[in-house]
Amino acid sequence: MKNLKRFFILFLLFICYTFICAVSYANSVSKDLSDSVFRLHILANSDSEEDQNLKLLVRDNVLSYMKEISSNVSSKEEVENLMDENLDNFYSIARQTILDNGYNYDVKLELGNFDFPTKVYGDIALPAGSYDALRIEIGEAKGANWWCVMFPTLCFVDVSSGSLDDDSKDVLESSLNDEEFELISEDNYSFSLKFKIVEFFEGIKLSLASR
Repeated sequence: MKNLKRFFILFLLFICYTFICAVSYANSVSKDLSDSVFRLHILANSDSEEDQNLKLLVRDNVLSYMKEISSNVSSKEEVENLMDENLDNFYSIARQTILDNGYNYDVKLELGNFDFPTKVYGDIALPAGSYDALRIEIGEAKGANWWCVMFPTLCFVDVSSGSLDDDSKDVLESSLNDEEFELISEDNYSFSLKFKIVEFFEGIKLSLASR
């Protein structure tokens, strides 16, 4: 009986230790990923076909300008500074796109840290978590949203091909350690226990934060 009780206590301690390690690992990886990428998030006025199409037009014009001014950017910090310095220009582009297409929606831009679900970009997957981003809200911002990674420049690649170009991967890989980059690569993330651990605990955090 004593041995059974001792085994049960040791088992509970092992479970607690494993849980603490998993939480610590998830927090560490999530922070490193968040520190390495900058994202773009655009919310449509509504889910109507017209508003969703307008959202994509705003996206295209914003990305076109972003590509024009960020050709020499090599770090997340530079991107953040670029966003801050050009926030008024991004507003003007989004607002003018809306007006040019016959709408009078206002537009709100915000630089900050926002919650994102798990997202696949070609053969790279980013787990759910909080990431720095430029958020663009069109009108009432109650429609389906669109997002991408502005740094590294995953916004500008054709993810329909199922893979990212080597330059984008190189920039992302250089910002992460080997384990973190392997974690989000296609060959590993779908069946990776570590990826699921990060996804699980970050999902819990996002769920609690939304209440």
